[in-house]
Amino acid sequence: MFKPNKTMVPPVIHRMEGELQVCDPEKTDHTKDIESWRVFKIMAEFVEGFQILRKYNLAATFFGSARSQLGEQIYEDATALAGKLATSGFAVVTGGASGIMEAANKGAYEAGGQSVGLNIQLPSEQKANPYLTDGMTFNYFFSRKVMLSFASEVYIFFPGGFGTLDEFLEILTLVQTNKVKRMPIILYNKAFWNPLLDFFEKQLLETSKTISKDDLKLYQVADSVDEAYEIILKLVKC
Repeated sequence: MFKPNKTMVPPVIHRMEGELQVCDPEKTDHTKDIESWRVFKIMAEFVEGFQILRKYNLAATFFGSARSQLGEQIYEDATALAGKLATSGFAVVTGGASGIMEAANKGAYEAGGQSVGLNIQLPSEQKANPYLTDGMTFNYFFSRKVMLSFASEVYIFFPGGFGTLDEFLEILTLVQTNKVKRMPIILYNKAFWNPLLDFFEKQLLETSKTISKDDLKLYQVADSVDEAYEIILKLVKC
């Protein structure tokens, strides 16, 4: 049987600053970047996260931008919707930081409800907002995303950036592929979401045929606090 010899591994060629640079695989050791003990830190985050979430039988998770440039009305709408849900018995779960997350936690907190923040430790410090009654700070994005994806009976997406879109598409995919039970996904603010939804329908469904027509029914769009609230109460099996 043929057995490859390390001496037969070809050199890897990289282009750096306009010049070709040859890397010797014998001298390239990626194992030094892998620390086995991190597995235990990751496990600890999962354990603590699930211990927090198991306390709440009925929850709504809010996603949205951490930035404040979206305007006061979006912030106020997130606060009002979270307040109405908290009054109806929902624990409000967010990423725990500023912007839409703060607005939702603020609404739940001021309504006397449960306000949970699942924050992330970043090189540029991301402080927890002051409206939390419970929560934790994660070191790893993927373990935090698992907690946010399995936290609630309804997921509400306000306007946001790459992070919000990433979380929306991941939860949408989990529901589409039956990796999680089907749950209401609410997209708030039609003007923000319609360009993306048009892309889903025209490009993915009609042109490329990479999704089915039923996939377009996995989410609902709302344009007011009352509309979103009514959709949630109708779809969530309390």
